Amino acid sequence: MKQLLPLLFVSISFFGFSQDDIKTNGVFYKISLATTLTINEDYTLAEDDTGPFFKPNAFFLNNTIGYQFDNRSTIGLNAEYNWHSESGLQFFPMYLNFQYNVFDFDDKVFIRGGYGRLIDLGKVFETGTLYKVGLGAQIYDENYKNSWLIGLDFSRKRFGYRQTEKLSSVSIFLEFMLF
Repeated sequence: MKQLLPLLFVSISFFGFSQDDIKTNGVFYKISLATTLTINEDYTLAEDDTGPFFKPNAFFLNNTIGYQFDNRSTIGLNAEYNWHSESGLQFFPMYLNFQYNVFDFDDKVFIRGGYGRLIDLGKVFETGTLYKVGLGAQIYDENYKNSWLIGLDFSRKRFGYRQTEKLSSVSIFLEFMLF
């Protein structure tokens, strides 16, 4: 009986403290809003009515369903709507992306890349291909389940007749991830 009590205490302590509530793999959903900024050519420092120095040029709304393999790597299927206001172009890219956490601290710094197609949804949408690379930070809530992602993405779209037209942009993104 003397040996059973310490063994029971150690077993309860081991199983009680070894339970990890931090989810490291599984399915997630992400929603994202991004914009590309350009310099306002009409801006003058002396006048107030010329508008801000930077103005939005394009808007991106993205939905992602993905899978997190471990603490460092995820893959996702993205459906995105892109509207470039100055040129009047609209795109609907569907693409796969891969994200890798370079620094795995409480909050993470990551790189990511993606490749996909620009889907034809009618006359106003262009068809072609999309390449995307990005860099950002992932900031978790207190339960380490949901997180905010912020960073920069570089994307290149090839479209038009035989995909000879190109559109490159750098955008600032803000995403919310439900895990």
